[in-house]
Amino acid sequence: MTQNITESHYAPDAAVFRQVVPAGEPFMRRVARGQVLRILDLEGNQAVDTLFYNADDTEERYDANNTIRGQNNIYLTAGTTLVSNEGNPMLTITADTCGRHDTLGGACSAESNTVRYALEKRHMHACRDSFLLALAEYDHGMSKRDLPSNINFFMNVPVTPDGRLTFEDGISAAGRYVEMRAEMDVLVLISNCPQLNNPCNAYNPTPVEVLVWDA
Repeated sequence: MTQNITESHYAPDAAVFRQVVPAGEPFMRRVARGQVLRILDLEGNQAVDTLFYNADDTEERYDANNTIRGQNNIYLTAGTTLVSNEGNPMLTITADTCGRHDTLGGACSAESNTVRYALEKRHMHACRDSFLLALAEYDHGMSKRDLPSNINFFMNVPVTPDGRLTFEDGISAAGRYVEMRAEMDVLVLISNCPQLNNPCNAYNPTPVEVLVWDA
């Protein structure tokens, strides 16, 4: 896939919300329809596991299958519409200076750390834990049943000719970002990945910044 590099015209100083999310930490926030959300890779090659929900009905949420089918592509980039499990547009990627984002790699968990790496890795913090911590803290009535397949912004997960997934060095760099316009009121749920065992973040989890602009 050709990377679609598209710059934003939004100035960080004009954002109505800015927050740095440390490596390994969760983040959850409501973004109103028409607002613009940016996820900024501050130091480069960080993986940002992300989910989106209809803020007024969390049974409606980002759906990887509908999104992939709608654009006939497994990667996300500028111009991609993120589609819900009900077939509705949730967000549109309007700017992207990384060029490609993963839809297939999923979120790391205690179980996947054990299967992929080693038994002694089971205790290590994982994105699934961060998602669950955020759901408990923000108390929107959701649980582990409400965790569908997520997006991995900035993560590089190529598909081999025989259909396998490989986790490779990231293709992002310090200062790159992805930016989305909300097409409905959404809840944004992020786990800034703490993974130390694969090269998706150069074995060095780092902070990211979340910015929001009004329409």
